[in-house]
Amino acid sequence: AVYMCEVERHHPEVFQNQDKEKFPCLDDPLPAVVGVTYELCAGIVDKPDLSLEEIACEEVLEECGYRVSVTDLRRITSYRSGVGVTGSRQTLFYAEVTDQMRTSGGGGQPEEGELIEVVEIPLEESMKFAYDETFPKTMGVIFSFTWFQNNIAPKLPKK
Repeated sequence: AVYMCEVERHHPEVFQNQDKEKFPCLDDPLPAVVGVTYELCAGIVDKPDLSLEEIACEEVLEECGYRVSVTDLRRITSYRSGVGVTGSRQTLFYAEVTDQMRTSGGGGQPEEGELIEVVEIPLEESMKFAYDETFPKTMGVIFSFTWFQNNIAPKLPKK
């Protein structure tokens, strides 16, 4: 969706008076990277036998490569996203991870269309990143960074 919004922004003519049965080829396509966004680790709640916490732990392992347990998670809050389209409910958890908890590089499941790169943002750059509009990100990223700065960062040892 992000890529298609960029195509529409750069090539509005493609979406004007077009046959809805076929999409025209672009003579000068945009690079795929314009559709890449920064997002939080997430997953679809589609396993009724698992709790939200258990699903979150599976997603952290699959996408980020860290083995966390349910007891490692701290529930922050639930909120609505995509309210004009899907009205989905998201629950935000916080977990601290260490190098000893890493079991793989993460990356998600390519066979499910996932293309995930784990990105670490240094604490001192996190709020600059959150508000820098040149980095395409979800509102969840901005909210989580703000929550972290207000609730965790003040308790960290000063360097």
